This record gives sequence, structure tokens and C-alpha cells, in this order.
Amino acid sequence: MFTGIIEEVGKVSKIHKQGEFAVLTITGKRIFDDMKLGDSIAVNGVCLTVTEFGSNHFSADVMSETLKRTSLGDLQPNSPVNLERAMAANGRFGGHIVSGHIDGTGEISEITPAHNSTWYRIKTSPKLLRYIIEKGSITIDGISLTVVDVDQESFRVSIIPHTLAETNLGTKKVGSIVNLENDIIGKYVEQLLGKKDDQPTSNLSREFLAKAGF
Repeated sequence: MFTGIIEEVGKVSKIHKQGEFAVLTITGKRIFDDMKLGDSIAVNGVCLTVTEFGSNHFSADVMSETLKRTSLGDLQPNSPVNLERAMAANGRFGGHIVSGHIDGTGEISEITPAHNSTWYRIKTSPKLLRYIIEKGSITIDGISLTVVDVDQESFRVSIIPHTLAETNLGTKKVGSIVNLENDIIGKYVEQLLGKKDDQPTSNLSREFLAKAGF
């Protein structure tokens, strides 16, 4: 589990493609002091497993499904990537619950400076937008952010200078593709209510909850 608080921006040093999957090698500075084989590292929000590491680099396998469903397939040598180690049990919970399992991608459609922040508008599919609500949480390339507003095709977030300086978001442009992970709580609530697509319905309904005083 992660929190969406980026620890550092690393760089892709090598991409070794082997058929339908790839091995990523990433360099950095801050996250190696307690690294072990098998550790989970979020790379642009995607949970990957450390398969080899040294004093300033680590490697991880990226399966074909991950390459298809995330932006990791677009990475090139020297691409900056957001890095976060899995949350320590004694650590501070600074962001929100982030699983590292990407729901899909979005495209940056607007970048607008505004006083001491920058507004980013992200276009994405209705499948993801159904879980995105005003003032709710969203993970963009592994960064825990608060949704400002939502329309039928997109949503906006406001980025403070610190976040631009400490993540790779400041390198993104209009048209850049970003990884999105919806707030996991909304997905579980929908599942429990039995409202998702053609899945069997639950006896727990909105009407039942209303009659019970909820």
C-alpha cells in the first residue's frame, strides 16, 4: 500500500523489452537505504517489484497487461518517474489509500497558471469519471491530489509549487498521458451495493439505507 506522497523523482536508465513484457531499470538517490529484493515501489503510480538493485538503481519486470493499461509503455531512457516506497507501518499517512493498481490513463488537456498554483485539466473515460467527485481524492502518476471539479469529460486539480518541484508533473505538457488510480473506497462501496455493470445485485440498496435512516 502507498499514500501518494512522492519520495523522489528518478530517471529511467534502461528499458529492456523481451517480447510482450519489459524490464525497467531506474536510477535515484533517496529510496535505496533500506531496499530489499521483492520490495514494492510505485513508479508513476504503478506498483512494481524490485528484482535487482544497487546503490543507486533498481530493476523491475513490467508485464504486458501493465504496459497496455498504463503509460509505462511510453517511457524512454531519461524519462523522469515519480517514486514511492510502500508505506511503512510506523510511517505517517500523508496522502490517501493508494494501491498502486492503475485504473486507466488520462490526457492533460489544459495547464493554466493561477496565482500561486497551476490548474491541470485531465480528460479521461466515463468508466473512470464515475468514481471521481469534487473534493475527492485522485492519484495522478502516483501523486495524491484533491479534485477541484468534474464535468462529463474531464476533471481539474490544482498543483502547488512544491508539488511541481518535487514530482515529474512539472515536466508534463498538454497532450501528456498520465496514470490514474481512483479512490479505492468508492469502488468497494459500488461493489457492495451491487451496482456495477451486470454483476448480481445485493440486497443492500439505496432505498433500504434511506429507510434505515442513512
